[in-house]
Amino acid sequence: MGGGRSKRMPRAVREQQMLDAAVRTFARRGYRAASMDDIAELAGVSKPLVYLYLNSKEELFTACIRREAKALVAAVRAAVERDVPADRQLWSGLRGLFTYTAEHPDGWAVLHSQARSQGEPFVREVAAMRAELVSFVEQLIGEASKEADCDPEFADREVAGLAYALVGAAESMADWAGSPGGPTAKEAAATLMNFAWAGLGNLLRDQKWQPSA
Repeated sequence: MGGGRSKRMPRAVREQQMLDAAVRTFARRGYRAASMDDIAELAGVSKPLVYLYLNSKEELFTACIRREAKALVAAVRAAVERDVPADRQLWSGLRGLFTYTAEHPDGWAVLHSQARSQGEPFVREVAAMRAELVSFVEQLIGEASKEADCDPEFADREVAGLAYALVGAAESMADWAGSPGGPTAKEAAATLMNFAWAGLGNLLRDQKWQPSA
């Protein structure tokens, strides 16, 4: 009975397997309650191997946040239609975001619920993801302002704040879109576009709401 040693799994593949297990465990049990024993068992490896690859529970959680954030941003960018008006680009990006978060509920829970509730350094990691999304949306709104021939000072005064508001609303709506009986990605994107872009259209036409006093 011959037979050599089984082929060892490449480190990168094994590490992704551990991260998959960690994301699922952190999402469903929470960072505090999740244990390295739980993660090792779900990944089908020994706990010492998890520590060998990822050093500590904190570093493992950070690695999960970074991987999920990178995947989310990449999904949004890939979904955006090119060479179309700015509103169509934003619409397709929102659909991409809601589709991705609905299809990856554990990853979204790690980013939106767990990481933000655990303080530093995890909050800083999520803030970096949000900053990238805000910058991307800011570019789209800036392009829309140019298409509308609006006041050049508009970008300096309004664009950044509008981008933050839109990303924040999208993050909140992603929970709704991923809930049982919630809207489809297309419906969620349409709701946000009707809420945000309609108002933005008035701004681009210099029709602003002003308080009475």
